[in-house]
Amino acid sequence: MARGRDYEMSSQAAAPHPDPPRARGEDMRAAFVEIANVTHAYGGQEGAPAVDRLSLAIAEGEFAAVVGPSGCGKSTLMKLVTGLQFPQAGDIRVGGQKVVGPLKIAGMAFQAPNLLPWRRTLENILLPLEIVQPHRRRLRSERAAYIAKVEALLAQVGLGGMGDKFPWELSGGMQQRASLCRALIHEPQLLMLDEPFGALDSFTREELWCVMRDLHASRKVTILLVTHDLREAAFLADRIFCMSSRPGRIIAERKVKLPRPRDLDITCAGEFTDLVHDLRLQIASARQAPCA
Repeated sequence: MARGRDYEMSSQAAAPHPDPPRARGEDMRAAFVEIANVTHAYGGQEGAPAVDRLSLAIAEGEFAAVVGPSGCGKSTLMKLVTGLQFPQAGDIRVGGQKVVGPLKIAGMAFQAPNLLPWRRTLENILLPLEIVQPHRRRLRSERAAYIAKVEALLAQVGLGGMGDKFPWELSGGMQQRASLCRALIHEPQLLMLDEPFGALDSFTREELWCVMRDLHASRKVTILLVTHDLREAAFLADRIFCMSSRPGRIIAERKVKLPRPRDLDITCAGEFTDLVHDLRLQIASARQAPCA
């Protein structure tokens, strides 16, 4: 092991977890997201599995990241956890409840902000409240309170006073900040991030890492991040799960012990670069391994 490495290697690269891995030691908490031996194939039982015997567990309030080769099933994992797809085998539970339909306690942000161009930023952020109960019932009578909540969120992500702007008046980074506000406005217990910063330039991406870091610190929401950016995973996450090539399963888990709060200078530290290098080796090994 490289000198100065400050994270826990908790699995062997070639061995999938037979049971959902759980937070250990000082992080021992009840699992909030549990995925147990899940197999899912598109096109029914006859289709080739996208994920196979996939197991992992995420503690309440934890920031978890999932990395892996392209096509390994990361996006499928997101759909399964949020109830947009249902597995052919295995069990998925969130907050102790089996996932049997679209998850109302989750917020989602994607690589594309997907803001409606005819709605101002504030109105875009309010959109989930027009759909999700009980906010839908309350929105008309308590609109001023909800608008105040939106404005507070906008200020927190550096968009104070921008609520009256249309999406086309915002930069790409500003649109993504607004997208994060929209994912958080209904105060979800679980935040799902699917490559949310992948389309941005490196400087804007790092700025938004810090925004995401601060949002997690202030709200303590459970977060699952899917990303191809290993530096992003190492900077943001408490634990990182590495998936195999298709069909995807967890082949390695890394607990990040870099101190919080983290600033961007830590990306130059030996412990950080060791972790990123180790993750890169895991993915290179996964790419070379034959499909099971």
